[in-house]
Amino acid sequence: MAKAEQSQKKKVSLALQGGGAHGAFTWGVIDRLLEENVEVDGIVGTSAGAMNAVSVLQGLIEGGNDGARKTMRKFWEGVGEKGKDGPLKPMGDDKKRGNYTMYNSFGYIMFDNMIKNMSPYQFNKDDKDPLKEVIEATFDFETLSRETKHKVFLCATHIRDGKVKIFKNEDLCPEAMLASGCLPLIHKAVAVGGEYYWDGGFTANPAIYPLIYGCEAPSIIIVQLNPTLREDVPKDVRGISDRLNEISNNVTMMRELRAINMITKWIDDGHLKPSANAKRLDVHIIQNDQVFQPLGFSSKLNSTPEFLHYLFDEGRKCADKWLYNHWDMVGVNSTADHYMDNDF
Repeated sequence: MAKAEQSQKKKVSLALQGGGAHGAFTWGVIDRLLEENVEVDGIVGTSAGAMNAVSVLQGLIEGGNDGARKTMRKFWEGVGEKGKDGPLKPMGDDKKRGNYTMYNSFGYIMFDNMIKNMSPYQFNKDDKDPLKEVIEATFDFETLSRETKHKVFLCATHIRDGKVKIFKNEDLCPEAMLASGCLPLIHKAVAVGGEYYWDGGFTANPAIYPLIYGCEAPSIIIVQLNPTLREDVPKDVRGISDRLNEISNNVTMMRELRAINMITKWIDDGHLKPSANAKRLDVHIIQNDQVFQPLGFSSKLNSTPEFLHYLFDEGRKCADKWLYNHWDMVGVNSTADHYMDNDF
């Protein structure tokens, strides 16, 4: 991508959506972005986005952009090692056709029936979680919690008051990461500091405001995993459920984007003076609905190496195309205006 490579160094912040195994797409996107002359200021992430955020942070500390790429690979290949022998994987004809959903998988069907009739406090009394093992093997939390140059914000949902909880650098620990991705039908609530949390996607997927108030970068790049558009109205239970999941995982982010767009327009039109609480930002979204439209909720639990590397490759291709078309606009104007329009 010569067009991107010739551009000057740009300081950006990243906002990373959650989506279970779909987060491997973000791995590919960031892997490609970090090949460019880019400086990452802050990162906010939810669930899988939180895993990617902490991976980037540790890698930046250890070895700059190249270090971040190495740490992300180490994390996701660790996830794949845990997933390749697990019961949740495509089976039979689906596997032969490269269909990464698991709706026809006996293991997934049994699992799905179980979580509909039992809570994790019943079927997983010991609260075993392979992801925790990967986290503990990958990250140095003493080093992470002392980092001040690069900022990370992890989103979780506080069960008691239903509000979003933002974990910052000094809060980083395995429990904070697990809290951000705690699906309450699969895992017990995660305790951090005596309070209990569920997946951050219920309240912020992800929250954008920590990047506004806690970072200096004038540009925000969002990696979106949940499809925005679908042409057909779903008619079966599975399709309806999957579309509800997509909409609910986008709604809080879309509201923040509209507010950012409105404030930026006021500043540009001279109706508002820039301040610490009212910044002019350019916002960009990297997404590929065509990759995720064929995939339903079940594939978010598919952590087989084949699927993760497929998404990684798609993420790199998507980022490559985006860099060619939009990199020159970073630091100048938003390229996500069609997501940020205020319909009133």
